[in-house]
Amino acid sequence: MSSSGLSVTQVKEFIENGFIRVEEAFPAEVAAECRAICWQETGCGPDAPATWTEPVIRLGSCAQEPFRQAANTPRLRQAFDQLVGAGRWLPRKSIGTIPIRFPHPQAPGDDGWHIDGSYHPQEQQSGPPWVNVRSRGRALLMLFLFSDTAENDAPTRIRVGSHLDVPSRLEAVGEDGMSTGDLAATGLFEVTAHLPQALATGEAGDVYLCHPFLVHAAQPHRGTSPRFLAQPPLYPAEQYRLERPDGCYSPVELAIRRGLGK
Repeated sequence: MSSSGLSVTQVKEFIENGFIRVEEAFPAEVAAECRAICWQETGCGPDAPATWTEPVIRLGSCAQEPFRQAANTPRLRQAFDQLVGAGRWLPRKSIGTIPIRFPHPQAPGDDGWHIDGSYHPQEQQSGPPWVNVRSRGRALLMLFLFSDTAENDAPTRIRVGSHLDVPSRLEAVGEDGMSTGDLAATGLFEVTAHLPQALATGEAGDVYLCHPFLVHAAQPHRGTSPRFLAQPPLYPAEQYRLERPDGCYSPVELAIRRGLGK
């Protein structure tokens, strides 16, 4: 697979909108292998809708070889270098949790707006995950499409540009950060409700690379074929730095700085 990088326009869109779609980030054949593994793990049948008895089934961290291949293609590694910085991210050894969404009349119960936290304070190892202004523990949010996903197939909903409303809310609490529950209590989701909404649609093998502060949400499946998606973080090799003497900021850092008015 080609390792051709992101265009200047794509990088600019990432900073402004908070995400970009990388088409054919990994081969469709690998996506098919991953779906086959998922079907086996669920115990459901791809041609047996009667077995689709829940609106969503979550599989644990999948580390089989096809998932590792999907997460480490030359095209993605080049994109990670461009968005996060060469040497500033860690290769993934698994694809993380996979929520499989099925056509189902029951509400999924997990479709609220949120951002993903990445850690807990040492004295609090349970409850909502936390986040700080330097995005401790998370370099990127990623959406791996393992199945073709159209508008009715429960694509992830994205509030375009919402990542820029987060840094100013986190700056006051410093390195400690706050829980994602406390962040919600600041009115973040009300303030971003007017923003345009995008849907993470695409073909199997596409990947959405998202700013870690992007506000997003699941939704019910209104189509006919189950949707397979992984939402792993890209882990940082070092924390983001918002003051660099050489001015060599990554696009993720530039977006945070923009949200802080710098």
